[in-house]
Amino acid sequence: MIVDLNGEKALYEIMNLAIISGTSINRSVVFKDWKLDQVETPYGTIDVKRGKGIVVVNRHGFSEPLPPHRSNYRGYVFALKSLGVEAVIALTSVGSLKENLKPGTLVSCSDYVSFSPMTFIDDCSSGFAPAIDNGLLNDLKRLCPQGVECDRVYVQTRGPRFETKAEVRILQSWGCDVVGMTFGNEADLLLESGISLTSLCMIDNYAHGIGDQKLSMSEFHDSVVRNQSIIDEILSGVKARFGN
Repeated sequence: MIVDLNGEKALYEIMNLAIISGTSINRSVVFKDWKLDQVETPYGTIDVKRGKGIVVVNRHGFSEPLPPHRSNYRGYVFALKSLGVEAVIALTSVGSLKENLKPGTLVSCSDYVSFSPMTFIDDCSSGFAPAIDNGLLNDLKRLCPQGVECDRVYVQTRGPRFETKAEVRILQSWGCDVVGMTFGNEADLLLESGISLTSLCMIDNYAHGIGDQKLSMSEFHDSVVRNQSIIDEILSGVKARFGN
């Protein structure tokens, strides 16, 4: 079904909760049987999956995944807002900037650093101070028996390459805990739109120069695969907890 949000009426079941994820959504079996819909927005056509009470977005796209620097952030956040989504759980793959935060650790970020802010507003200052509320974090923690490292700081880089060792040293000196390529953009747009945001990150690798293991794309992808079962358990729990 194609939903035209620019028309007079959109025949669509209103969803109050959304999950935004990336590679983990495409790898997961949890939402495989959910119908894929297309939502027309001023920023292009956005693919979403929907079930009872939940809408799911792949930040890179379901059919032809885009790299982080090309993801249609405005498009899918606009679609979620237009569909009546009030709260988002953002599942994000990150690199650790601290040796004591090991790969396989779940982290929730209460603040973030991004020096290339995204906005829907082009004709004046948006004039708001971003603040992540993590409104659903307590619910998520119940679904994560291994525990969640809370109140961490995320820093966004542009991607798609990993950070240099010199860049990592600078990010560490700023007091950041984890690094990624997507969450800052999402947070800017979601918070500007008045949507509650809960952060949950999976550490899939150490950032470049941290630890003894050499960082490579193949090692990163292997780690993502190893951590997929943890993500699947969380997604299944969210589906059971919030699906109507």
